[in-house]
Amino acid sequence: MIVLVTGGSRGIGLAIAKGFAARGDTVIINGREDAVQLEMSVKELRRLGAIADGFIADLSDYNQARDMFSQIKARYGPVEVLVNNAGVAYYGLFSDMSNVDIQRVLADNLHTTTNASHLAVPDMVRVKGGCIINISSIWGLSGASCEVMYSAAKAGVNGFTKALARELGPAGVRVNAIACGAFETRMNDNMSLDEKTAFAEEIPLGRFGCVEDVGDLAVYIAGAKYMTGQVVVLDGGLV
Repeated sequence: MIVLVTGGSRGIGLAIAKGFAARGDTVIINGREDAVQLEMSVKELRRLGAIADGFIADLSDYNQARDMFSQIKARYGPVEVLVNNAGVAYYGLFSDMSNVDIQRVLADNLHTTTNASHLAVPDMVRVKGGCIINISSIWGLSGASCEVMYSAAKAGVNGFTKALARELGPAGVRVNAIACGAFETRMNDNMSLDEKTAFAEEIPLGRFGCVEDVGDLAVYIAGAKYMTGQVVVLDGGLV
Protein backbone atom coordinates (compact mmCIF):
# COMPACT_ATOMS: atom_id res chain seq x y z
CA MET A 1 0.00 0.00 0.00
CA ILE A 2 1.07 3.59 -0.62
CA VAL A 3 0.64 5.39 2.70
CA LEU A 4 0.97 9.16 3.21
CA VAL A 5 1.32 10.50 6.75
CA THR A 6 1.15 14.28 6.96
CA GLY A 7 3.13 15.89 9.76
CA GLY A 8 5.02 12.61 9.84
CA SER A 9 8.54 13.68 10.71
CA ARG A 10 8.19 13.40 14.50
CA GLY A 11 5.92 12.51 17.40
CA ILE A 12 2.59 10.86 16.67
CA GLY A 13 3.04 11.17 12.91
CA LEU A 14 6.37 9.37 12.91
CA ALA A 15 4.99 6.63 15.18
CA ILE A 16 2.14 6.09 12.73
CA ALA A 17 4.58 6.00 9.81
CA LYS A 18 6.69 3.40 11.64
CA GLY A 19 3.63 1.25 12.20
CA PHE A 20 2.90 1.13 8.48
CA ALA A 21 6.59 0.70 7.60
CA ALA A 22 6.80 -2.31 9.90
CA ARG A 23 4.07 -4.08 7.96
CA GLY A 24 5.85 -3.48 4.64
CA ASP A 25 3.95 -0.55 3.18
CA THR A 26 5.54 2.19 1.09
CA VAL A 27 5.47 5.15 3.47
CA ILE A 28 5.59 8.80 2.48
CA ILE A 29 5.89 11.43 5.21
CA ASN A 30 5.38 15.16 4.99
CA GLY A 31 6.79 18.06 6.95
CA ARG A 32 6.14 21.78 6.64
CA GLU A 33 9.63 23.26 6.92
CA ASP A 34 12.24 21.20 8.80
CA ALA A 35 13.96 19.36 5.95
CA VAL A 36 16.74 18.04 8.20
CA GLN A 37 14.32 16.40 10.63
CA LEU A 38 12.29 15.04 7.72
CA GLU A 39 15.32 13.36 6.14
CA MET A 40 16.36 11.86 9.49
CA SER A 41 12.88 10.38 9.87
CA VAL A 42 12.91 8.98 6.33
CA LYS A 43 16.20 7.23 7.08
CA GLU A 44 14.67 5.81 10.26
CA LEU A 45 11.79 4.36 8.24
CA ARG A 46 14.16 2.89 5.69
CA ARG A 47 16.08 1.16 8.47
CA LEU A 48 12.84 -0.71 9.17
CA GLY A 49 13.08 -2.11 5.66
CA ALA A 50 10.39 0.07 4.12
CA ILE A 51 10.40 2.05 0.91
CA ALA A 52 10.13 5.57 2.33
CA ASP A 53 10.32 9.15 1.15
CA GLY A 54 9.61 12.63 2.47
CA PHE A 55 8.21 15.86 1.03
CA ILE A 56 8.28 19.40 2.39
CA ALA A 57 5.00 21.26 1.87
CA ASP A 58 2.67 23.50 3.85
CA LEU A 59 -0.56 21.60 3.33
CA SER A 60 -2.69 24.53 4.45
CA ASP A 61 -1.68 25.99 1.07
CA TYR A 62 -3.72 24.08 -1.54
CA ASN A 63 -1.22 24.73 -4.32
CA GLN A 64 1.66 23.28 -2.28
CA ALA A 65 -0.49 20.30 -1.34
CA ARG A 66 -1.45 19.71 -4.98
CA ASP A 67 2.18 19.84 -6.11
CA MET A 68 3.17 17.33 -3.44
CA PHE A 69 0.42 14.89 -4.40
CA SER A 70 1.44 15.17 -8.05
CA GLN A 71 5.04 14.31 -7.19
CA ILE A 72 4.02 11.36 -5.04
CA LYS A 73 1.74 9.99 -7.75
CA ALA A 74 4.41 10.34 -10.43
CA ARG A 75 7.02 8.58 -8.30
CA TYR A 76 5.03 5.92 -6.43
CA GLY A 77 1.45 5.91 -7.65
CA PRO A 78 -1.74 7.27 -6.04
CA VAL A 79 -2.06 7.45 -2.27
CA GLU A 80 -4.10 4.50 -0.95
CA VAL A 81 -4.01 5.31 2.77
CA LEU A 82 -3.98 8.96 3.87
CA VAL A 83 -3.30 9.81 7.50
CA ASN A 84 -4.04 13.48 8.17
CA ASN A 85 -1.87 14.16 11.20
CA ALA A 86 -0.48 17.64 10.49
CA GLY A 87 -1.59 20.17 13.10
CA VAL A 88 -0.54 22.59 15.81
CA ALA A 89 -1.94 23.65 19.17
CA TYR A 90 -2.40 27.14 20.60
CA TYR A 91 -2.69 27.66 24.36
CA GLY A 92 -4.09 30.97 25.58
CA LEU A 93 -7.25 32.97 26.07
CA PHE A 94 -9.44 33.32 22.98
CA SER A 95 -9.75 37.06 23.65
CA ASP A 96 -5.94 37.39 23.52
CA MET A 97 -5.62 35.72 20.12
CA SER A 98 -4.99 37.85 17.07
CA ASN A 99 -6.94 37.20 13.91
CA VAL A 100 -3.70 35.86 12.42
CA ASP A 101 -3.49 33.33 15.28
CA ILE A 102 -7.11 32.30 14.78
CA GLN A 103 -6.75 31.77 11.04
CA ARG A 104 -3.46 29.89 11.46
CA VAL A 105 -4.92 27.40 13.97
CA LEU A 106 -7.84 26.74 11.64
CA ALA A 107 -5.55 26.43 8.63
CA ASP A 108 -3.01 24.12 10.29
CA ASN A 109 -5.56 21.77 11.84
CA LEU A 110 -8.62 21.83 9.56
CA HIS A 111 -7.52 23.07 6.16
CA THR A 112 -4.53 20.73 6.04
CA THR A 113 -6.97 17.85 6.49
CA THR A 114 -9.51 19.04 3.93
CA ASN A 115 -6.86 19.94 1.36
CA ALA A 116 -5.05 16.60 1.53
CA SER A 117 -8.32 14.66 1.51
CA HIS A 118 -9.65 16.62 -1.47
CA LEU A 119 -6.54 15.68 -3.44
CA ALA A 120 -6.53 12.02 -2.38
CA VAL A 121 -10.21 11.23 -2.89
CA PRO A 122 -10.46 11.20 -6.72
CA ASP A 123 -7.95 8.35 -7.12
CA MET A 124 -9.55 6.44 -4.25
CA VAL A 125 -13.00 6.76 -5.81
CA ARG A 126 -11.63 5.72 -9.20
CA VAL A 127 -10.43 2.38 -7.83
CA LYS A 128 -13.35 2.08 -5.36
CA GLY A 129 -11.07 1.68 -2.38
CA GLY A 130 -8.91 3.62 0.01
CA CYS A 131 -8.74 4.79 3.57
CA ILE A 132 -8.49 8.21 5.23
CA ILE A 133 -7.60 8.47 8.91
CA ASN A 134 -7.84 11.90 10.52
CA ILE A 135 -5.91 12.53 13.73
CA SER A 136 -8.19 14.60 15.94
CA SER A 137 -8.47 15.37 19.65
CA ILE A 138 -10.82 14.78 22.54
CA TRP A 139 -11.04 18.58 22.79
CA GLY A 140 -12.93 18.46 19.49
CA LEU A 141 -15.59 16.47 21.38
CA SER A 142 -15.70 18.21 24.75
CA GLY A 143 -13.92 21.55 24.20
CA ALA A 144 -11.02 22.89 26.24
CA SER A 145 -10.62 26.21 27.99
CA CYS A 146 -7.67 28.19 26.61
CA GLU A 147 -7.65 25.97 23.51
CA VAL A 148 -10.82 27.32 21.96
CA MET A 149 -9.75 27.53 18.32
CA TYR A 150 -7.88 24.21 18.50
CA SER A 151 -11.07 22.64 19.89
CA ALA A 152 -13.13 24.27 17.14
CA ALA A 153 -10.77 23.06 14.43
CA LYS A 154 -10.77 19.50 15.74
CA ALA A 155 -14.56 19.54 16.06
CA GLY A 156 -14.52 20.47 12.39
CA VAL A 157 -12.26 17.51 11.66
CA ASN A 158 -14.69 15.20 13.47
CA GLY A 159 -17.68 16.52 11.54
CA PHE A 160 -15.73 16.35 8.28
CA THR A 161 -14.86 12.72 9.04
CA LYS A 162 -18.46 11.65 9.61
CA ALA A 163 -19.85 13.55 6.62
CA LEU A 164 -17.16 12.44 4.18
CA ALA A 165 -17.57 8.83 5.30
CA ARG A 166 -21.25 8.97 4.36
CA GLU A 167 -20.46 10.56 1.02
CA LEU A 168 -17.69 8.14 0.05
CA GLY A 169 -19.07 4.93 1.52
CA PRO A 170 -20.86 3.92 -1.71
CA ALA A 171 -17.51 4.26 -3.52
CA GLY A 172 -15.80 1.89 -1.09
CA VAL A 173 -13.67 4.60 0.54
CA ARG A 174 -13.52 4.57 4.34
CA VAL A 175 -12.99 7.66 6.53
CA ASN A 176 -12.34 7.52 10.28
CA ALA A 177 -10.70 9.63 12.96
CA ILE A 178 -8.73 9.07 16.14
CA ALA A 179 -9.54 11.54 18.93
CA CYS A 180 -6.36 11.63 20.99
CA GLY A 181 -6.14 12.56 24.63
CA ALA A 182 -2.93 13.54 26.42
CA PHE A 183 0.21 12.13 24.83
CA GLU A 184 3.92 12.58 25.38
CA THR A 185 4.56 14.92 22.47
CA ARG A 186 6.05 18.37 21.84
CA MET A 187 2.49 19.73 21.77
CA ASN A 188 2.35 19.32 25.56
CA ASP A 189 5.77 20.82 26.24
CA ASN A 190 4.08 24.02 27.47
CA MET A 191 2.98 22.10 30.57
CA SER A 192 5.20 22.01 33.65
CA LEU A 193 6.04 18.72 35.37
CA ASP A 194 3.57 19.55 38.14
CA GLU A 195 0.84 20.29 35.61
CA LYS A 196 1.52 17.03 33.78
CA THR A 197 1.44 15.09 37.04
CA ALA A 198 -1.86 16.66 38.06
CA PHE A 199 -3.36 16.01 34.62
CA ALA A 200 -2.19 12.38 34.64
CA GLU A 201 -3.97 11.87 37.97
CA GLU A 202 -7.26 12.72 36.23
CA ILE A 203 -6.74 9.97 33.64
CA PRO A 204 -8.15 6.59 34.75
CA LEU A 205 -5.06 4.78 33.41
CA GLY A 206 -2.91 7.22 35.36
CA ARG A 207 -0.52 8.30 32.61
CA PHE A 208 -0.11 10.12 29.34
CA GLY A 209 -0.33 7.97 26.24
CA CYS A 210 2.63 6.77 24.17
CA VAL A 211 2.79 7.77 20.52
CA GLU A 212 3.09 4.10 19.57
CA ASP A 213 -0.47 3.63 20.88
CA VAL A 214 -1.73 5.92 18.11
CA GLY A 215 0.41 4.14 15.53
CA ASP A 216 -1.01 0.76 16.50
CA LEU A 217 -4.58 2.04 16.30
CA ALA A 218 -4.04 3.72 12.92
CA VAL A 219 -2.70 0.50 11.44
CA TYR A 220 -5.68 -1.40 12.88
CA ILE A 221 -8.18 1.09 11.42
CA ALA A 222 -6.51 0.89 8.01
CA GLY A 223 -7.21 -2.85 8.01
CA ALA A 224 -10.72 -2.68 9.51
CA LYS A 225 -12.70 -3.11 6.29
CA TYR A 226 -16.16 -2.55 7.83
CA MET A 227 -15.27 0.53 9.89
CA THR A 228 -16.13 3.98 8.58
CA GLY A 229 -17.49 7.25 9.93
CA GLN A 230 -16.07 6.61 13.40
CA VAL A 231 -14.28 9.01 15.74
CA VAL A 232 -12.40 6.58 17.96
CA VAL A 233 -11.42 8.02 21.34
CA LEU A 234 -7.92 7.14 22.54
CA ASP A 235 -7.44 8.89 25.86
CA GLY A 236 -6.88 6.40 28.68
CA GLY A 237 -10.50 6.87 29.80
CA LEU A 238 -10.32 10.65 30.35
CA VAL A 239 -13.64 11.57 28.67
